[in-house]
Amino acid sequence: MKLKKGFILREVCGEHVITGEGLTAVNFGRLLALNETAAWLWKKADEMGDFTIEQLADKLCEEYEVSSDVAKADVTKIVEQWQKEGVVE
Repeated sequence: MKLKKGFILREVCGEHVITGEGLTAVNFGRLLALNETAAWLWKKADEMGDFTIEQLADKLCEEYEVSSDVAKADVTKIVEQWQKEGVVE
């Protein structure tokens, strides 16, 4: 999977948010707030281009002291939210 083109991570008033650009902004019409970890994962997914939940979970384990099971569960939850919001494909 990959992040959909036209969505970017911004910091607004100290908060990490996903916003749309161009026509995507018109169609999206809102901000999606992310916590620090979700914003970090968004950046990693953006760097990777195509990614899997397992790959992002591995990156999370490399960066933070978290078990692979917990990382995979957390990444799955975050990516499912992104899918629900329509910002990944």
